[in-house]
Amino acid sequence: MGYVEQNLMPGEQVVLKAKLHWAMFLGPAIIAGIGFLLLMASAASRTEATAGISCLAGLVFLLGLVYAFRAVISYFTTEFAVTNKRVLAKTGLLRRRSLELLLGKVESIGVSQPILGRILNYGTIVVVGTGGTKEGFPNIAAPMDFRKRVHIQIAEPA
Repeated sequence: MGYVEQNLMPGEQVVLKAKLHWAMFLGPAIIAGIGFLLLMASAASRTEATAGISCLAGLVFLLGLVYAFRAVISYFTTEFAVTNKRVLAKTGLLRRRSLELLLGKVESIGVSQPILGRILNYGTIVVVGTGGTKEGFPNIAAPMDFRKRVHIQIAEPA
């Protein structure tokens, strides 16, 4: 049972759950891949000149792995949902950040997508609530569907 299910109010039902997009693993994979290729190249030409390159390659590979580990934790500890009463979002494992905004208090939902995000269908959602609440959540899969569902729920009579 996740954060969303644990924090539902009486009579509240989840109408849409969203996840982070797999594209968030592209950066770490590229960095780790470059480090790995550099390690293999330096291992193939064992000379004193390549010792420094080998050390640098190992650091790049390690950086890619750390970056990937961080992305995996973020992927599995982030939840987004639209219910018949609220918009809920939770990110983080040790340092948790959450947003629970009643549908009646939502002023707007903005979506920002880079070119690759338009192609792969991911982007950043910015939820703006009355009173100046403004929260951004990057790398959400199908952000336009999320925004559409929030608008549908707001328009439906209670």
